[in-house]
Amino acid sequence: MHHDTTPEEDRAGLPVPRRILARSGFGAAEPLFSADLRAATDLTRAREAVSAHASRLWTEATRTDVDGSDDRPPYWARLVLAARLRTWKPEFALSDAERADLLHLLETGSRGITDLDFPPGDRWIRIVATGFDPFRLDEDPGCSNPSGAAALDLNGWTFPVGERTAVVRTAVFPVRWADFDAGLVEEALAPQHGRADAVVTLSRGRPGRFDLEEWNGIWRGGGPDNVREVRSGRAPVPGADAPEWTRSSLPGARIIEATSGSPYPVAVNTVVTEVPAGADEQRERPDGPGEGSSARRGSGGNYLSNEIAYRNTLLRDRSGWEVPAGHVHLPKVEDPGENAAVLAQVREIVRAVAEVAGTAPVA
Repeated sequence: MHHDTTPEEDRAGLPVPRRILARSGFGAAEPLFSADLRAATDLTRAREAVSAHASRLWTEATRTDVDGSDDRPPYWARLVLAARLRTWKPEFALSDAERADLLHLLETGSRGITDLDFPPGDRWIRIVATGFDPFRLDEDPGCSNPSGAAALDLNGWTFPVGERTAVVRTAVFPVRWADFDAGLVEEALAPQHGRADAVVTLSRGRPGRFDLEEWNGIWRGGGPDNVREVRSGRAPVPGADAPEWTRSSLPGARIIEATSGSPYPVAVNTVVTEVPAGADEQRERPDGPGEGSSARRGSGGNYLSNEIAYRNTLLRDRSGWEVPAGHVHLPKVEDPGENAAVLAQVREIVRAVAEVAGTAPVA
């Protein structure tokens, strides 16, 4: 590919991703997108083309007759489209800022972020759930992320809760530090803290269990992302006086009770790593942070899963919107074919959250 493409986009040309795209039918997106880009004679028409193809990719990925247990085809298709857009040489003048805006439009439209809308009225219990892209693709370019698959599976799901109806809207986030630096989480989720009845973030965790992550820390641990960039230190969240820690408000006991007969155990994880107040050395603490401590690892670690949990619950706290919000690590599976059992249990978790959210007072 062109030298201006990213390492993540370059992986889409590897044999495994190409086979995934060909087998799924999502490979057809690229020639149609390229044709519409060539036909765009100005920025307005380019925006229209990008917006239409981004929306189509999200719609196709979340169709009920598409295998929602496999998140890989839309992931690789998005990267192919992004690479084409990044290297496109239009007939009209296109500034770097305008190209960046088109790429952002492709990202937000194809990830569900621009579709986090709900029907009006009091009969609805509005649930937002988010997942992540596959990651660690240098090790395994064929891997899946069950949280992304869960987001595709859950989008648009409705179910009765007493006399009301729960409706779920979802989005899938990139595994890239720079997008978090640029405020993508706040762009997507800040408007939800004031209208959604619950906001649940999901990611891929350890094999064999679900973890409800109780504590989230502001600290980044430096792990490489999907473009091989690293970040460490305090996350650059918007606003002043960001706390070291935030806490989940998910109904842990209710979730554990509701999933007691399911294949995977569910546990509330309260372990953190901190630097105690007045100390220099970090330590692990099993029951959450001590008074005045500095974060080094939240219950869910110090990678992007911990950071989306932190940012989401910080948005909840700053909004005063007292709703269930928190993070769930899903079991890591070896093969996307194993996602189905995980996704079924995710639905049980979301249903339990909706049952509590439907009866909770709203600030």
